Amino acid sequence: MESLARGGTRWKRFAVVMVPSVAATAAIGVALSQGALAASFSVSGQQFKVSADRLDGKGFVQYGAVDSTKAGKKPVAVVGFNEAKIRNLCQSVVVPVPAFGDVTMKLGAGADAAAPVEAKKLYIDADDIGANATFNNIDIGVAADSTSKGPGPNKGDKYSPGSFAQQADSATFTDVKQRAWATTAGTFKLSGLHMAVKKGKNECY
Repeated sequence: MESLARGGTRWKRFAVVMVPSVAATAAIGVALSQGALAASFSVSGQQFKVSADRLDGKGFVQYGAVDSTKAGKKPVAVVGFNEAKIRNLCQSVVVPVPAFGDVTMKLGAGADAAAPVEAKKLYIDADDIGANATFNNIDIGVAADSTSKGPGPNKGDKYSPGSFAQQADSATFTDVKQRAWATTAGTFKLSGLHMAVKKGKNECY
C-alpha cells in the first residue's frame, strides 16, 4: 500500500493530515554511542528551522507528545526513523543577544547527493511542518505503544500509550521545511559539514 500526501500541517491537524515532521532536524547534532537519548530532558525553548531537498527513511513512526521547555510545556508531533538519509540539509537558529541584536547560527551538510547526511534511531519533536511525502505500507490509527515498523516511542517521552499514532515501512520526503524544538539520534553522520555565525536573521527559509 502506498499513500501520498502533499502540503503542510500543524499540531491541531497532525492526526488528520499526518505529514511528518521530517528528520532534517537531525542537524541539531545530537550523536550518542548507544540507542536514542531519552527525551525527558528539558529543552531550551528556542525553536530552530530546518530545510532539506530530500529525505529517505526506513522504519517510520509518528505520535503526539509534550516537551518540557524553560518557557513551559509545548505540544509536539514526534517522528522517529530507524534509518534516514538526508540531502542538502540546512538548520538555522536565531539567538537574541542583549545589547547586540539577533545572531543566526546556520549549519549545512549533505549537499553532495553521493554523500548525504545519515542518521540512525532518529527522533524529531516539531510543531510546524511542510513537505511532499510518500509512505510505503502505512498504518494510520495505531496505538502509540503498539507500533512495530519504526523505532517505537522515544524513552522518556511524555505521551499517552493508547493515543493516535501512525507507522510505515519507509517514507520519502521532498522540499522539506519545518520548525522544531528538539532532536535526538543514536548515530548521526554529517558529510560536508559547514557552520556559519552571522549578525541578523539568515535562516534556512
